[in-house]
Amino acid sequence: MRNLIISVLLLSIYAYSPSFSSLKNQPNIILIMTDDQGWGQTGYNNHPVLDTPNLDAMAENGLRFDRFYAGSPVCSPTRASVLTGRSNDRTGVLSWGYALRTQEKTIASALKRVGYSTGHFGKWHLNGLSGPGVPIFKNDSHNPSKFGFDQWLSVSNFFDINPLMSENGVFVDLKGSSSEIIINKALKFIEEKSNQNKPFFTVIWDGSPHIPFMASKSDTEKFKSLDERSQLHYAELAAFDRSIGVLRDKLRKLNLAKNTIIWYCSDNGGLTEIHPETVGGLRGSKNTIWEGGLRVPGIIEWPSVIKPKVTKYPVSTMDIFPTIADIVGLDENDFIFPVDGVSIRPVFENEIRKRDKRIPFRYKNQGALIDNDFKLIATSISEKKFELYNLRTDPGETQNISTENPRLFMTMIEEFLSWNQSVDSSFAGLDYKEKKVLKNPESHYWNIDNRYEPFFKEWIKRPEYREQILKISKGRN
Repeated sequence: MRNLIISVLLLSIYAYSPSFSSLKNQPNIILIMTDDQGWGQTGYNNHPVLDTPNLDAMAENGLRFDRFYAGSPVCSPTRASVLTGRSNDRTGVLSWGYALRTQEKTIASALKRVGYSTGHFGKWHLNGLSGPGVPIFKNDSHNPSKFGFDQWLSVSNFFDINPLMSENGVFVDLKGSSSEIIINKALKFIEEKSNQNKPFFTVIWDGSPHIPFMASKSDTEKFKSLDERSQLHYAELAAFDRSIGVLRDKLRKLNLAKNTIIWYCSDNGGLTEIHPETVGGLRGSKNTIWEGGLRVPGIIEWPSVIKPKVTKYPVSTMDIFPTIADIVGLDENDFIFPVDGVSIRPVFENEIRKRDKRIPFRYKNQGALIDNDFKLIATSISEKKFELYNLRTDPGETQNISTENPRLFMTMIEEFLSWNQSVDSSFAGLDYKEKKVLKNPESHYWNIDNRYEPFFKEWIKRPEYREQILKISKGRN
């Protein structure tokens, strides 16, 4: 099975479309991810109050996915799937705040090997820390540099206005919109590498619109008819969209836009208790394996190759690494197998409607398997409770059609259970050369991490940290 996966991946890398190989230079690559943005929260998806002119412009100029899926219904697992091309549980990232195993091979390391300069800007959340985002230490065993990033301006988790961040391990107190800060820093990195004639791989993981919702007065004013929580939430998205405009404009001014891939998505489905609702009428939300928890906005812009179109071809964050590998010409040694994603490069130039490889998900004791129009839901993996839905005729997942389609239902159950067993083997470390899992930090809140205690006296003055520090102080008294 492993050899088959490798053969398919290599076939897609070397055997498709001469228009890619005719490019004189490898493309620059930018991956952008928002934090808790639901599928319905874009202008191009007809949101009733949120305008996203810059995302809309990207969608009009690129490949818009109407069925793009986060690798998981929560953040850290999806981030692991982006970097590895594998389902999050294989990598040890079971939920938010889990550390990515250093035995995994990442897209950043692979691109660095072939000459790309690599940078990470924004939320990291793969070093085992939970709680509001704090600066990451230079000697942290799981900081971005350990996974292939040359430069980074990062925090452990979500961050908002006036963030305290870490620039390659040096703590920096910054002022302004979090989206604006990381975009401007990323653009500085991009311009520097462009001047050096080096291709760049830039990851921009925004902190918006995650709690705690904080926004400028001017952005909030646009949503004054909403409740306060929703006002701030949507104002954060407005600020993020504006930063996308800054990024795209600067790429054009630097004459980089034509051969730069921008791949944008969200890390999981939208939130509840936000009005208007966030998931565009889908069932479920963040933390669920229903469409509202997994389906997110997704766009790829690459003007030299991709002509504008909208596709219903199902794609996931697990496809990002295999697709980039296909474009750049990476080899099998850059991956840990099994790889759960596939290259979607053929979709760039052809109207491909059917996906050959199903998209699998596992989150805690639940799971899902997407086969084009059909979606198998595991409401309980341990009890083997499954349901089946037709997403084309029933996008709201209201009618379980398992009894009407017994053969397909059983086939998908068998495939899911087989895949689930393989994930258990991966989780046990059998994919690694050591055939075991090496030591990784346990998931924990930073307020019980001794490395951060010296900063508590100063940080208690900061609104984003005050509650966490007071919690630990009360526990000691």
